[in-house]
Amino acid sequence: MIEIFEPFVEFFADNFPTPTSLLLGGPPAFAWAYFALWAAGSAKAKWKLKTGYSRKLFHFCIFATAAVVQTAIGTPALCLFGAMTTLVILVAVWRGDGHPMYEAIAREKDAPRRTYYILVPYFATFLGGVTSNVWFGSAALVGYLVTGVGDALAEPVGTKWGKHQYRAPTLTGVRATRSLEGSSAVFIVSIGAFVVATALLDSDGFSALMVVRSVLLAAICTIVEAVSPHGWDNFTLQLIPAWMFAATM
Repeated sequence: MIEIFEPFVEFFADNFPTPTSLLLGGPPAFAWAYFALWAAGSAKAKWKLKTGYSRKLFHFCIFATAAVVQTAIGTPALCLFGAMTTLVILVAVWRGDGHPMYEAIAREKDAPRRTYYILVPYFATFLGGVTSNVWFGSAALVGYLVTGVGDALAEPVGTKWGKHQYRAPTLTGVRATRSLEGSSAVFIVSIGAFVVATALLDSDGFSALMVVRSVLLAAICTIVEAVSPHGWDNFTLQLIPAWMFAATM
């Protein structure tokens, strides 16, 4: 049983920030994550945005940054950025109801479990990111792209155009819905995510087979997002795409 956790212990040991990297990289990482959440909250307050927009604005900024940081600098820098983002999330939760940073990511429809549905999706994001890195290495990138762009667009698309709604599984008593329009956004963006990941990570490059593979894997991702429990799609949409991509490279 302990052997299952050994790769995770090694992952954190190998990527734990040094005092120098913490001193030099910690403050700018914290400042960027803080700014992203503050900007989302400010946009919601100023333009009366629905939480589906402001929440996913922050979501997109964080996942896009994670993809760039890991690709350009490396996994230790990504872990440092993740730690600083965690602190920012905790600051928002500590500020609580009424504060713009909290209201940017706390859905009104999740009441009375608004904080739960901030912390659980973030834990799911953390768990999905770590697990996909430990098990699938560089293929974790495709999970960032599917979740960071596809899932980020699904909620705003559903908020704006979601006429065909369906019940989403939930582990609490909160009623959760998704829409066919939002799921369509996941499908379309997932195709692009697999194409981009193939261009960056697959030595075989572009081909007709690659396009077909991207479409098929994107369709599976869409189903995964549709059946994932409310709050846990950030986990499944990182892990499953990374696994499929690594298995079919």
